Amino acid sequence: MPSLRRLRSRQLNPDRRTWPSCLLWLVTVLGLACNGSTGTPSTDAEFAAPTEWDPETYVAYRTETPLVIDGKLDESAWSSAEWTKPFVDIEGSQGPPPRFNTQAKMLWDDVYFYVAAEMEEPHVWAKLTERDAVIYHDNDFEVFIDPDGDTHEYYELEINAFGTEWDLFLVRPYRDGGPAINAWDIQGLRTAVSIDGTINRPDDRDRGWSVEIAMPWAVLEEAANKPTPPEVGDQWRVNFSRVQWRTQVENGEYVRDLDSPPGRTRPEDNWVWSPQGLINMHYPEMWGIVQFSALLSGLGSDSVTVSIDDRAKWELRRVYYRQRAWFDTHQSFTDKLSELGLGDSPWPIALEATRNLFEATLEVNGRTLRIRQDGRVW
Repeated sequence: MPSLRRLRSRQLNPDRRTWPSCLLWLVTVLGLACNGSTGTPSTDAEFAAPTEWDPETYVAYRTETPLVIDGKLDESAWSSAEWTKPFVDIEGSQGPPPRFNTQAKMLWDDVYFYVAAEMEEPHVWAKLTERDAVIYHDNDFEVFIDPDGDTHEYYELEINAFGTEWDLFLVRPYRDGGPAINAWDIQGLRTAVSIDGTINRPDDRDRGWSVEIAMPWAVLEEAANKPTPPEVGDQWRVNFSRVQWRTQVENGEYVRDLDSPPGRTRPEDNWVWSPQGLINMHYPEMWGIVQFSALLSGLGSDSVTVSIDDRAKWELRRVYYRQRAWFDTHQSFTDKLSELGLGDSPWPIALEATRNLFEATLEVNGRTLRIRQDGRVW
């Protein structure tokens, strides 16, 4: 499996502008024309299948008053909001337990989607200060959001302990040719970091750092394909990642250790809320499910039910993984589920294919769900 860092290194040069819908459509069309939505991908990503699908879930409650974005989670709305489960290795149970604890919370109001996280860290450090630098070269916290759950047109935000931001928009996952639009900015984004200790001081021991983020619905609406804020009960696909490097001290400064520790294939740790099942954050189908509640934080509770549609989409995703593997071997897709090893599936999947295209469909509760060769599911 290629390194997660290499999977995420292909970015366009930033030019400090936002991308309107018509231009995003043009980028999508040109990407399909140039890279192709079929055949061998233009990156070194593999079309690997995660081991299992079991996303984490979370209920995001409302806050009655806007939050002060200062990196300190001291408002009553935050105090009453539940923490996510502690983060785990990106591969899930296949990877080692994280060395430090990480947990997140979410809230919302009519203007913002709020995210907060606390990260245990005995030696807080950062180096990058330029916006849209490759922030995961420092320890960082990362947010991924796919509003409509089709695995295309999704958002990524990374932030380090200096509060330096990197925001980008993915037209499609890297495995399907991307591209990542690094020039895209979250207009109106508000973030802050609070250090519990000191930063860049190797001679002491810190407790950690926390981050607070407010993302405007007006920006997130672009990929939601419907008005925002969400309707009560809506479910969005969200995940969080924490990149953690081992360090050495040289001349009184922290320096990343780029050698992989024994038994590991990469030097850095990747700890996530909802495990990916493989070393790649850009499998949106593996992200967690966040449900938006009308209840105020601390005043009642709701629960999340994973819909039959989401379970059906996972069955279609299995067709996608096996079709990509089939194409790698035969340079064409197949219209036979039996050739993909899915002929005995209890789900009534219909499959059509040409040499370079395929579409698998599934009827659920009177609705037709689809997936095609570029991975989009709807």
